[in-house]
Amino acid sequence: MQPAGRLASLLAESLVMVLAGGEGQRLYPLTRLRAKPAVRFGGVYRIIDFTLSNCINSGLRRIYLLTQYAATSLQRHLRTAWSPLLAEELNEYIEVLPPQRIFADRWYAGTADAVFQNLMVLQEERPPRVFLLSGDHVYRMNYADLLARHLDCGADLTVACVARPREEARDFGVIQINEEGRIVGFEEKPANPAPMPGHPDLSLVSMGVYLWNTETLVRWVAADATRQSSHDFGKDIIPAMVAEEVAVYALPFRDPQGGPGYWRDIGTLDSYWQTTLDLVGPRPQLDLYDAQWPVYGSRRRRPPGKIVAGPNLEIVDALLAPGCIVSGALVRSSVLAPGVVVREGAEIHESIIMDDAIIGEGARIHRAIVDEEVRVPPGYEIGLDPERDRRRFIVTEGGVTVVPYGAMLD
Repeated sequence: MQPAGRLASLLAESLVMVLAGGEGQRLYPLTRLRAKPAVRFGGVYRIIDFTLSNCINSGLRRIYLLTQYAATSLQRHLRTAWSPLLAEELNEYIEVLPPQRIFADRWYAGTADAVFQNLMVLQEERPPRVFLLSGDHVYRMNYADLLARHLDCGADLTVACVARPREEARDFGVIQINEEGRIVGFEEKPANPAPMPGHPDLSLVSMGVYLWNTETLVRWVAADATRQSSHDFGKDIIPAMVAEEVAVYALPFRDPQGGPGYWRDIGTLDSYWQTTLDLVGPRPQLDLYDAQWPVYGSRRRRPPGKIVAGPNLEIVDALLAPGCIVSGALVRSSVLAPGVVVREGAEIHESIIMDDAIIGEGARIHRAIVDEEVRVPPGYEIGLDPERDRRRFIVTEGGVTVVPYGAMLD
């Protein structure tokens, strides 16, 4: 076990790289104009806020975001929400790194290539260790636990992992470990995921949360760049490291209070909808109200939310962000982002309504995701007739209707 003071010192000298360039095709149309990490989540947050909050709360304040696709909204969010939290004079920063096209004349060809194209940052900074994180996952984690595990094992690479149902594990990197927690098998998105010993219905999967010795990271991404491969950590590099018996260890994930870790990869519209609505329950697994581990988000000033009386007013199991106005309407099991206006007699059930959308009088919205700045006319219906909705919008396999950004409906 590492002393807390030593861990804090070692965290401060570490560097963070966050992979935040994903196009998020399975989240289309929410990602039509924005990168996946910039998608609104939980009313007042963006998905990227959870990874960045983990960094700040863990004592990691030298952070690079590797961006590529539709990065403008993400950069704007970083400037307004995150730059004020860091002290440049103390060498604290969040900087954006687009494809450099110096070592390779191409856009990022994979997760490993994204790091390879930015090796000059590691050459300049020369950190002893690099936290390599994904910018599109929702979870709370103290990265000091990852560092302690890494040091105790003498690892070259430590991978955070979590148990998931085997049928879901097909979408992730599946890990096998020995009695000491050393990774002895790693397979990316297998058709038949290996079960956990003693738990035939579960598999151990990678969270996309890595801690590398810098020398090891540089050596492996540089070597991978010379090969014909996917240039991907999960598909190419980590399986090769395990095969060559490099010291790769696993850290079973626990939350900051020591309980079973909550982690979600929001890979599809259905998982986005379900993960968001999980927040409105009486005891959600993801606690947004824990003052000991705050989640930081938008700093845009909005007036208080406002609820106006009316004969049809009912608000149950809902999150209402600042700037919302609900006038004599029904809002049940739903999440309303900043600036949403819901007019008299409207009904919203099991839905996510994003920034500055206006829901007209008597409109009815069920099991839907309504993107930012949508105008829903009076009496309009969304989510009640899937066949009709499919002629106008995307309807997911789970029956969730998705209305794109800025739609003017009639």
